[in-house]
Amino acid sequence: MEEIGLFAKWYETPIGPILAVASETHLYAVEFHDEKTRPNAISRIERKLDAHIVPGSSDALEQFSDEFAEYLAGRSFDFRVPLFYGGTEFERRVWEKLLEVPLGETCSYGDLARAISEPTAFRAVAQANNANRIPIVIPCHRCIGSDGSLTGFGGGLWRKKWLLRHEGDMRPVGLFALS
Repeated sequence: MEEIGLFAKWYETPIGPILAVASETHLYAVEFHDEKTRPNAISRIERKLDAHIVPGSSDALEQFSDEFAEYLAGRSFDFRVPLFYGGTEFERRVWEKLLEVPLGETCSYGDLARAISEPTAFRAVAQANNANRIPIVIPCHRCIGSDGSLTGFGGGLWRKKWLLRHEGDMRPVGLFALS
């Protein structure tokens, strides 16, 4: 595989430092970190993506920055930055379905399995969620246990809870709800 060149940018957020990685045209990764994991973050992603990553910016990172700022401010969940998915065909099917889960709503791993016509593949769906390199934008945090419990999230359950509450606050209700 030929090594690709990517750019990385850090964001300070209410849920800790987040590192975004993109080419000139596509967002490749969004990762949650804490101060302990931050020093080795870029080299770890380089190995995962087989890429050379430099601090800096690109058109895709600038677009993500603008959209992420709107998201954190509670004004929009309209991510339009082009995504580089990677992953297997199955994982991409799961991630495409995750993109259809409305803001402020959740689904179970079983719901996603049924939505991709693989009703018994809920464990594989959970693994695909875990393999998602672009959390928040591909909202794997919206997937919960069939009993309504918060389960499995690479960024930590406290971050998942924060994201779900944040998005719940963003969702219009009553007369202002979208039909």
